[in-house]
Amino acid sequence: MHAAVEETVQARLILSAHRSARLRVTLAYRPEDPLAVRMGFPAEFSLDEPADGPDTGREQGPDIEWVFARQLLTAGLELAAGLGDVHIRPAPGRRTMVELRAPEGTALVRFDTTDLRRFLWRSRLVVPEGEEYLYLDADRALAELLG
Repeated sequence: MHAAVEETVQARLILSAHRSARLRVTLAYRPEDPLAVRMGFPAEFSLDEPADGPDTGREQGPDIEWVFARQLLTAGLELAAGLGDVHIRPAPGRRTMVELRAPEGTALVRFDTTDLRRFLWRSRLVVPEGEEYLYLDADRALAELLG
């Protein structure tokens, strides 16, 4: 079995037209889920409140993980792409904007396009584009779906 690809990059969470916050994002690709990429964000950037309520001094929960199509990330580097909860588009200055929509709100995150291209290149070394079907395990996927 091929190894997973994981890379931590710096990004900017856009808060307003003039404010942003730096955050680390973990990009991950797993050959056993060959059509998807994962973006993990630190829990402190979640819009969800801790189960005990705000400001309880409780330790932050696990990172927030978004899973979407590798092809969407690839397409969004060149032209605006996306339907539903994830939209990706190029931005000036070799940047890429990723918009994540959830019932709690919308997050706009700016990445250095070079970081995303490097991650995609590494994922293609593990599973080449167009060969994802060779890595799909239909029995496992059906078992997971039926729980």
